[in-house]
Amino acid sequence: MRSAFWRILTLAFLAGLFDLSGHTLDLFHIGEAVAATNVAAQEPTGKPKQLRTAPVHLAPTTIGLTTIQNLRSASSPRFTRLVLDLDSEASPNRHPKLQTDGLTIEIPNTTLSPSARKKLSAGRIAKPFIITQSSERSVEVSLPVGSFQHYSLLTLSNPHRLVIDVVPSNQPTLAPSNESTPSQRLPYPTPPQPAQPRSKSFTTIVIDPGHGGRDPGARGRRGTEEKDITLKVALKLRDLLSRQPGVRVLMTRERDRFVELEDRAKFANGQEADLFVSIHVNSHPQQSVKGIEIYHFGEAKDQRALEVAARENGTPLSNTGVGWEYLVADLLTAKKIEESLELAWTAKEAMVTNLTGQYDLVDHGVKTAPFYVLRFTSMPSILAEIAYISNSDEEDLLRTTRFTTRVAEALMEGIKSFLSSAKPSTR
Repeated sequence: MRSAFWRILTLAFLAGLFDLSGHTLDLFHIGEAVAATNVAAQEPTGKPKQLRTAPVHLAPTTIGLTTIQNLRSASSPRFTRLVLDLDSEASPNRHPKLQTDGLTIEIPNTTLSPSARKKLSAGRIAKPFIITQSSERSVEVSLPVGSFQHYSLLTLSNPHRLVIDVVPSNQPTLAPSNESTPSQRLPYPTPPQPAQPRSKSFTTIVIDPGHGGRDPGARGRRGTEEKDITLKVALKLRDLLSRQPGVRVLMTRERDRFVELEDRAKFANGQEADLFVSIHVNSHPQQSVKGIEIYHFGEAKDQRALEVAARENGTPLSNTGVGWEYLVADLLTAKKIEESLELAWTAKEAMVTNLTGQYDLVDHGVKTAPFYVLRFTSMPSILAEIAYISNSDEEDLLRTTRFTTRVAEALMEGIKSFLSSAKPSTR
């Protein structure tokens, strides 16, 4: 009897410790049954003791579900593209059957995020795509009959995405892409945004080389300073963009001088800039870390993003993220945030496309963080971390003209793509 009592007590403790509401309860009842059997053995015959156990109901689990974090679409005269940004790998049905009402691509074990649902409710996805959460664990992308001549489905990773391209029924058929060959990935246009009539005949782009003067920024092991690299890339980017028709390019600094962060934003606002691109070089305590990442303003989603913002802001880590919700609500419009996100994605994809194959590129994706220099700009704004100066291999690359030129060319391609498809409204 005593051993049964201690067994029950032990199981009860484990149940509370691990919160095993299903199997632990079953074990607990097993222990209860053993105790009851021992009691019954000591009681007179003819006094049976019945056990009463309550049924255990387990809640449906969401383990293993892939979340569609964002939806983006873009249209051109030749094709329409849908991009699904995912938090993990997905396995869509690659051979859907054409039904009488059209074609449906099922993406099992997938759910739409609240922001993705909101974008769908607002009707911000281009036709002919119809996206529905068909069940708790499945999302479907439908193409109505007669709305397309050909479609292609591409699965991308790092970060995870699904890309669906549709050729309209009145357009020539595009050659199907080879999904297993990275070199044949299609370029990434940016989703079209509702734009108001432009009030001026040119686009003003402000390029912001990070740091400068008495603020060297991050330093590499060979003594390379961030302020010199950012200025070199910014000057090349300025020269490339200045050749584009209808584009005016300005810089927050054109030499090695110190400029306050708030003055950079004030300059862009005073010039009624349409885009603001801040160029920086990353650093990490772990010297093996390398790669690129593009930021737009928002709440830091992880500790690392907050640390990067604190370093670039020159502020204590504990104060870096304070008050960002108020600033977003008070100073930034929803349109600016959305366009900043799209500009960040376009710039990042252009860098991946232009640098992959030439260098050992690591893509850290698009992130949000409360960068001071992006807070007070009134136009779409991004901050590009083009490499890790703390990594000896990337520091060597940053010291070469070839690499900094290719980075500038990649950023230019991303900006051109954004301007051609997004057409941001001017002030």
